[in-house]
Amino acid sequence: MTTSVVLVGVGGQGILLASEIVAQAAVVTGFDVKTNEVHGMAQRGGSVIAQIRYGEKVFSPLVPKRTAKVLGSLEQIECLRYIDYLAEDGLAVVSNQKIIPVTASTGGTPYPEINEEILSQYFPKLVYLDAIAIASELGNAKAANTILLGAMSTRLDLPETSWIEAIRRSVKEQFCDINIKAFQKGRETAENGM
Repeated sequence: MTTSVVLVGVGGQGILLASEIVAQAAVVTGFDVKTNEVHGMAQRGGSVIAQIRYGEKVFSPLVPKRTAKVLGSLEQIECLRYIDYLAEDGLAVVSNQKIIPVTASTGGTPYPEINEEILSQYFPKLVYLDAIAIASELGNAKAANTILLGAMSTRLDLPETSWIEAIRRSVKEQFCDINIKAFQKGRETAENGM
């Protein structure tokens, strides 16, 4: 059985680092892992998607539509852009951050009004959180991506020890402790909200 995970957001939010941590957690656990990232305009605030698949033997990094066990989104509109990847019984973990694109900020296209109530209509299993605020309380808003991973981890079959080791392997040493705390806070937030 292969487990599929999709992470989405906007360039600069740490989606690629988050995908590296998921992949490393699966490797530490002993799974075969394949990943795929699309980040063409990431440095300019464009859409970013990372796909991670793990299992006993994985043949393709591409997540088939409607098969992802978890969809994690660091920007609230991006989760809707990639909704068709999520399995019917899958979990969406969405941070409430809004990153308004240039087309909306200049009046070309309006940024839709989105909130937890609206998203819950699309995602029956939803964890909606303020990852930046939670990370800021810990002392580093940039750890929002590991807050998201902590919340996502509650639905994945990877032990917490594997996640901690993955963070140590993927994050610069001086940022390990804050990211581990952020991960644990994300887990706690999801467990209390479910």
